Amino acid sequence: MSVEELNGSELGTKDYWEQAYEREIKNYKNHGDVGEIWFDEDSQIRVINWIMKQDDIKDDVRVVDLGCGNGMLLVELAREGYTNLMGIDYSPKAVELAQNIAKDQELNINYEVADLMNVESCKSLGIFGIVHDKGTYDAISLCPENPKQKRELYIDAVVNMMDDNSLFIITSCNWTEDELITSFDGKLVKKCSIPTPMFKFGGKVGSVVTSIVLKKV
Repeated sequence: MSVEELNGSELGTKDYWEQAYEREIKNYKNHGDVGEIWFDEDSQIRVINWIMKQDDIKDDVRVVDLGCGNGMLLVELAREGYTNLMGIDYSPKAVELAQNIAKDQELNINYEVADLMNVESCKSLGIFGIVHDKGTYDAISLCPENPKQKRELYIDAVVNMMDDNSLFIITSCNWTEDELITSFDGKLVKKCSIPTPMFKFGGKVGSVVTSIVLKKV
């Protein structure tokens, strides 16, 4: 069973994000504006609250945020006392912005430029207790060229960052829960859902975003 690929978009290109974060760096330097949290700040809050409610997740758990952007998820985790945080992004401009924000707020967060399409390079980052993604899998899925191949490389990179105790938390605005479960089938399985707001339209019930927690098979 497979999922139908999404239509390509500039949101799936590195050039788009480099230009976007170059603007945001200028805004941050000029106005102190950290920039927008892509597609849903409430989703970020829900994920952080879920992590904090898990008794078996300790403050020193190793966390990586894939496609960290301006790094605000890690900033919020650091403020809550989590100490072993890394953000990676294939956009050097995004990493530069995130580093500036963390430095100015005197937070110890490690940010690195890394491309999730380079599975071997991502292996060198090691194993994490929590692998987090909000929107990066979406962006890869929108790549105008070879999206299926790139999604598969992404999945391999994620799996290589996990051991049997690791959790993968993914939030998507483009894929349903069933589609995500199908895409990761054979490598990751659903542990639980993180509830998101529901809507009803035309007699059908759905959600604007999907947040699920996966673990290794």
